[in-house]
Amino acid sequence: MNIGQASKASGVSAKMIRYYEQIGLIQAAHRTDSSYRTYADNDVHTLRFIRRARDLGFSVEQMKTLLALWRDRSRASADVKAIAMEQIAELERKAAAIAEMTTTLKHLANTCHGDSRPDCPIIEGFAEGTDAIDTARGKEGHKFGLATI
Repeated sequence: MNIGQASKASGVSAKMIRYYEQIGLIQAAHRTDSSYRTYADNDVHTLRFIRRARDLGFSVEQMKTLLALWRDRSRASADVKAIAMEQIAELERKAAAIAEMTTTLKHLANTCHGDSRPDCPIIEGFAEGTDAIDTARGKEGHKFGLATI
């Protein structure tokens, strides 16, 4: 099948398939005489594995490790579980950070009158930085912004 068909069958965009080939996550596709990529059912199965791992937030490096373990029939399930447990901890950390950001933004939005006056605690909180937001919430050491996730 061609890259478009492999993309449709796997749920991975053609652009991402080319990227995964480029970084070595998957083997380069076989090429026809006219240089078109061709994919077999096994390639699509691998792409589906990658899509599921990506959907669960695994990094490219983690996916490389998981793919190696998947292909290694003598693997220990403990190795796979350890990677999954690390990912669970990371997802829980990110969820907590998002919940904290949501609480902060709700607090700022609740203190804003939302009328025609120029005074706005949301803008003031952003302009004054993290300390002003922490003080407004009565919290020390809050990390503000998606960059902290």
